[in-house]
Amino acid sequence: MTTMGKVNLDDLAASIVRCFPTLDLLEQRLSVELYRLLAAGQPVLRETLAERLGIPVDSVYRILGTWPGVFSDAQRQVVGYWGLAIPTAFASPHRFTIDGRSFSAWCAWDTLFLPQLLGLTAEVESTSPTGVKVRLTVTRVERVDPVGAQMSFLLPDCTGVQKDVLTTFCHFVHFFSSRQVAESWTAQHAGTFLVSIHEAHVLARLKNDAQYREVLR
Repeated sequence: MTTMGKVNLDDLAASIVRCFPTLDLLEQRLSVELYRLLAAGQPVLRETLAERLGIPVDSVYRILGTWPGVFSDAQRQVVGYWGLAIPTAFASPHRFTIDGRSFSAWCAWDTLFLPQLLGLTAEVESTSPTGVKVRLTVTRVERVDPVGAQMSFLLPDCTGVQKDVLTTFCHFVHFFSSRQVAESWTAQHAGTFLVSIHEAHVLARLKNDAQYREVLR
């Protein structure tokens, strides 16, 4: 077991993964391909996703229809999915840039696990609830500004995540410029706690490895 401070990261990663569908190999491939198509910077047609995977489009509709956290526009194009969103479709204080393209993240932690799945480096700029900007460079974590930044976290409630992951989980996960500032905020939000940026990144890798074990081999 990997324990850092009072937070057991293995247990925490397992509790997060349990709140999302268990993905077979096809679903892992579909999920990662959807992320990578969204990372091109445009809404994604289900037909395009089916073509890329070489599967019937009905299968794509069926799978995405059973997953929480899939957001589509009026044309049935996917514009947001499990932490990644086209910025025109989703306003967020958590933004990142990949290959010159800007995206919205649903919470601070998304910016730490998405780069591994995309296979790309992200330049992150996140505005904390106190209005201070925290900046990171993430493939692994190459840069953190300010250096003492921390991240708030919340043990997810799976029922809440299935209904609305944004309001029950994402809205409680932020970067803060220092431990002192972060502790003041978490003291006012029941159930939240702090992890260092390093711990948060280790947690991101554990989550990805558990959720996408076959495709990340």
